[in-house]
Amino acid sequence: MTYRGHIENGLVVFDEQVALTDGTEVRVEPLPQCRPTLAERFGDVIGCVSDLPQDMAENHDHYIHGTPKQ
Repeated sequence: MTYRGHIENGLVVFDEQVALTDGTEVRVEPLPQCRPTLAERFGDVIGCVSDLPQDMAENHDHYIHGTPKQ
């Protein structure tokens, strides 16, 4: 069974009423923070290349693999 909660003043506080008996062994695993957006993850490379063809996004297979343009 998984229960959700948060830390408040250093203690785990469940988001809903939970009835656990004294001595119940539990494991607390912090959830990762919100996943960064693609723009945040690739922010250091976005805009680095300025001499790409205007239709690179649409015809990337043509420029990379030589397939016919769309």
